[in-house]
Amino acid sequence: QVQVVESGGGSVQPGGSLRLSCVASGDIFDSYAIGWFRQAPGKEREGIATISSIDRSTYYTDSVKGRFTISRGIPQNTFYLQMDRLRPEDTAIYYCAIEVTYGPASIGSYWLRPDPYDYWGQGTQVTVSS
Repeated sequence: QVQVVESGGGSVQPGGSLRLSCVASGDIFDSYAIGWFRQAPGKEREGIATISSIDRSTYYTDSVKGRFTISRGIPQNTFYLQMDRLRPEDTAIYYCAIEVTYGPASIGSYWLRPDPYDYWGQGTQVTVSS
């Protein structure tokens, strides 16, 4: 019904940059939210960035604020996570998720929780090491 595919992961040195892409397809209409999450081995899945399709408001977890940027691209079902000044602690599998049930008019900290999201991608590995 809905497919979410992430790409762009890889290995980078500390201080480097990567841009992750998320493409959502299927029964997606105008109102939805996109979230980027990550999960390191032995840790809980962590929401790091989210965006509303309605007003393009964004929200970030503190650990990535000022370093990561979530945006909507062209075509409009494509989303990006630009990651700059990467640190070893950013190493994780990164997931893109979409929420299509409600479609928030604005984004806040609630949308960094995994619970609202309906569909998830398979993940892309990001490794930051020297």
